[in-house]
Amino acid sequence: MPVKHRIPVLAALAAVVPLALSACSGGTEAPAQPSGPVTLTWWHNGTTDPLKTIWEKVVADYHQAHPDVTIKAQPLQNEDFTTKVPLALQGAEPPDVYQSWGAGELKSQVTSGKVADISDATKAWISSAGKFAENWQVDGKQYGVPFEQHFVGFWYRKDLFTQAGITTPPKTMDELNAAVSQLKAKGIAPIAVGGKDRWPDAFYFNYFAVRECSADVLKNSVNAVKLEDPCWTKAGQDLKNFLATQPFQTGFAGTPAQQGAGSSAGLVANGKAAMELQGDWEPGTMSSLTEDKDLDSKVGWFPFPSVAGGQGDPAAVLGGGDGFACTSRASKACADFLSYLNTEPIQTQIAAQGAGLPVNAVAAKSLKTDTLKQVYDYGIKAPYLQMYFDKAFPTAVGAALNDAVANMFAGQGTPEGIVAAVNQAAAGNK
Repeated sequence: MPVKHRIPVLAALAAVVPLALSACSGGTEAPAQPSGPVTLTWWHNGTTDPLKTIWEKVVADYHQAHPDVTIKAQPLQNEDFTTKVPLALQGAEPPDVYQSWGAGELKSQVTSGKVADISDATKAWISSAGKFAENWQVDGKQYGVPFEQHFVGFWYRKDLFTQAGITTPPKTMDELNAAVSQLKAKGIAPIAVGGKDRWPDAFYFNYFAVRECSADVLKNSVNAVKLEDPCWTKAGQDLKNFLATQPFQTGFAGTPAQQGAGSSAGLVANGKAAMELQGDWEPGTMSSLTEDKDLDSKVGWFPFPSVAGGQGDPAAVLGGGDGFACTSRASKACADFLSYLNTEPIQTQIAAQGAGLPVNAVAAKSLKTDTLKQVYDYGIKAPYLQMYFDKAFPTAVGAALNDAVANMFAGQGTPEGIVAAVNQAAAGNK
């Protein structure tokens, strides 16, 4: 989930890299690590700028500072990781470094026996990623490291809101529904969604659950991998009611989320739709899909609205993060590389170029726009962060949830059916 700008890092490498290397020395990784020059295969999702350019520069700079380490980067579309990583972990030569969203999905991958425990190799510097790094732990062991964190909310076009007479961002579902009606009256598609990719659909059910369910219920349900509280069905009913207002663009079921000007992000970027429920990567994604150089000044952000009668804290936020995990072949070299990605120079590039929200708090001051600073502050201060459910749950369970929600978006299924799909998948996953 992607971002862009250029901040020189070579000058800082001399100071940074020796620290990273010494911090990652030692460890109990198996099998025995290769001696001599190492080539790391790296699967990441930076297929577009600004993240694409950042990662290309990282590869070049890291090799210059570490001549014995060659990194062969392979960018993959975000949606491809769900299938490619499990298959690769079943094979003889999985990637040495691969994109990981942590939590239940990572726990599912660890069962392959191919993912490296990098606890010892990261303990001297993992604190730079804060408490958030615990989401890349399984049974108390560090199997991956985040490089950025994410918070989801509505990105909107200020100019289209003005055209429709909307003077303030919606704070309640009633206000959001009213905004949808006002935009329709002006012939403007209210909300874009990339239904083809399914995970954007799931954000809506996720957020209705965060608003309907208390934090304790959310935590217990994720830990038990079971949806029993009535709030889950209420969330499904909220979604059904919202879909009945027909808030999305024509043909949303076949629209990709991030690929091309006709994607949901592209529609907002080019003024063809007024809003999209997405993460903080949205501005960076949109910038590569439009010729509008003034886009940043035209977009704003607001949190998902409150839901009347919900038991969840109205300030709770849905989110997650991007990170990387190591496989066993060259886990020492991989962990050294991950330490570099969490240093202030790299984290500052990510922040300054609009590629995401850094996990290294020192870099937050360099965030590209005031809007991104708003999102960062909101997320950091939120009383509760719920990781996207398709990542919080084991892989098969998260996929079942996304499929069930997508079916409801397609006019099929019921609120009870979403809950049943998750519980059935969980039972089959044991």
